[in-house]
Amino acid sequence: MSIIHYNYTEKEMKTLLDSIQIIVDTREQKNQHVLEYFRKKDVAFKIRMIKTGDYSAMLPRNDELGITRDIYLNAAIERKNGVDELVQSIKDRQRFENELIRSAKHPFTIIVEDRDGYEKILNGQYRSKYKPESLLGSLKAFEARYGFTTVFLDHKLTGNYIYYSFLYRVRELLKGGFM
Repeated sequence: MSIIHYNYTEKEMKTLLDSIQIIVDTREQKNQHVLEYFRKKDVAFKIRMIKTGDYSAMLPRNDELGITRDIYLNAAIERKNGVDELVQSIKDRQRFENELIRSAKHPFTIIVEDRDGYEKILNGQYRSKYKPESLLGSLKAFEARYGFTTVFLDHKLTGNYIYYSFLYRVRELLKGGFM
């Protein structure tokens, strides 16, 4: 999908970027820390069903600035509340791969809320008996096959990461970049 690109002034760009709304999937659980970040920082969000991922974003209609209808970003973020949840997802290969197939059509990121998660994978510090080299191999093969990125970070940073990922994606879209 493309939109007509305008050369927005700084003020117009700020108006549009300030109107971004984060879309939170209705099935997303244990995310109060993310919603609290949004509330604290006055980030607009809507809770509604998303086909792929836990979070996405939209730029609301603004006729005055040439946005003639709501624009939903072709990007998603999936949140895992730790390495154990990631491991369980990967072990359920068919379900996980089906989600990745759906997400392969657009930019996709998996956030694992554990800043030491990568090291835990390497050292086998998770509940599953999945061998560390097999787990890492599966994760990296899936990343290569389906073009997504896995990010390990402290849960306190998740809301910030989600917001700024979408903010700059929309900014680039408005500057005539990618969707």
